[in-house]
Amino acid sequence: MRRYGLPRAARSRCSRRSQEDDTPMSNNQQYPYQYDSQYDPHYDPYGQPQPQPSAVPQQQWSYEAAPSASEGWGSRGSAPDPAPQSPAGLNAARSPIIEPGLQPAAITAVLGLLLAGGAAIGSYALLVPLLVLQAVTAAGWFRLNGMWPARQGIALAFMGGVVADIALLVAGRDNGPAAILGTLGVWVLLTLVLQLRSHADPDERMYGLMATVASSALAVVAAGHLAAEPDAVTVGGVAVAVAIVARALPMPTIASVVVSLLAATGAGIAAGAITDFGTGGALLGLGAGACAVIGHRVASYDFPSRFVHMTAGVALPLAAAAPAVWLLGRALG
Repeated sequence: MRRYGLPRAARSRCSRRSQEDDTPMSNNQQYPYQYDSQYDPHYDPYGQPQPQPSAVPQQQWSYEAAPSASEGWGSRGSAPDPAPQSPAGLNAARSPIIEPGLQPAAITAVLGLLLAGGAAIGSYALLVPLLVLQAVTAAGWFRLNGMWPARQGIALAFMGGVVADIALLVAGRDNGPAAILGTLGVWVLLTLVLQLRSHADPDERMYGLMATVASSALAVVAAGHLAAEPDAVTVGGVAVAVAIVARALPMPTIASVVVSLLAATGAGIAAGAITDFGTGGALLGLGAGACAVIGHRVASYDFPSRFVHMTAGVALPLAAAAPAVWLLGRALG
């Protein structure tokens, strides 16, 4: 009986094969699963994957003659002009200044004329358009800074303006600076306390603090129309209305600024002749118009939206003109 049930020749072949398997592999031998790089033209010894031939796009070659220097390439060896950019690239390269158009300017003019007419009637008649101005100022400043919705900050800034109005009505125009500065100081402290209680990130807290303080300050400063002399408010409101409409006309920026300042000066002269302010209306109109142009420029910054134009673009020219109306009205009246 054979031991393994196999022929002797088969057993001898198996024994020889097992002996060959036990011998160590020589340096020239390779493992069956080892990657052989000499047969792969896309092999990268540093481990970086290479694209397959099917994934490599075919380069398109142009056989047109290269343009000369007179065709816009400049000196020899310079690169051709880049390809036209996509709409997203064009938006990223355009100017961050987008000025409000005629519609916001018309609303500003109407609000300025309402301030002028209210001042001619009395303090409480002036209070109604002033409250509208303060509300639009608070909302527009937050939206101009990219913070929306910010109902608590807008409400806090607007309430600062309302408190300043009440303080002015109680204390009178003679105590106007004390009422405005006192309200501003209290509101800055209140804003700081409220922001310290916030659970937001430190960066967001600081950003919200600065935006709220600035918005409150603008709303409180706008109360300067209520603290100024009535004739000065009338002259300033008319001057701002005319200046902003002239600024919105389709002209180059420098020419538009010059025309708006001249228009504000002329409007100040005309309004001063109607009121008891006299010839000082020219300087008052020029000062109010200059502040209005600055406020208009601020509302044009950093790709503002239509909502920004209808809030900050409407309110900032009148709010920025309030200190000039109060100061020049006291100095020239």
